Amino acid sequence: MTRHFSDSRMAKFEEALRAERAEAEARLAEHREGIAEVRSARSDASADDEHDPEGPTMTQEWSQRTAVLADAELELAEVDRALARLADGSYGVCTNCGKPISVARLEARPTATLCIDCARLAG
Repeated sequence: MTRHFSDSRMAKFEEALRAERAEAEARLAEHREGIAEVRSARSDASADDEHDPEGPTMTQEWSQRTAVLADAELELAEVDRALARLADGSYGVCTNCGKPISVARLEARPTATLCIDCARLAG
């Protein structure tokens, strides 16, 4: 596969993706810890959260935290797929039309799989 960027540009993309991955892993660990806390609180038979006027119920808290956890897991998966594309030489190539994805787009969204034209059509 033909690469569309120089080695130094690819190294910068890899560095950005690895930094994004580290941040996503940290957020994921934080959210998993929060889920564990809510799970523990929900299992406490003495907790009567449904009648607590001061805050959200455990059910609301659980729903919110599981949604945020799912988002963090998705972000990590997207970064891992981008790193795999970088390794196999397909990074920076639109998966729809096969044209190069612009540097500006990849700098703004390092996990992008579509060029801006295809992204507009898909959106």
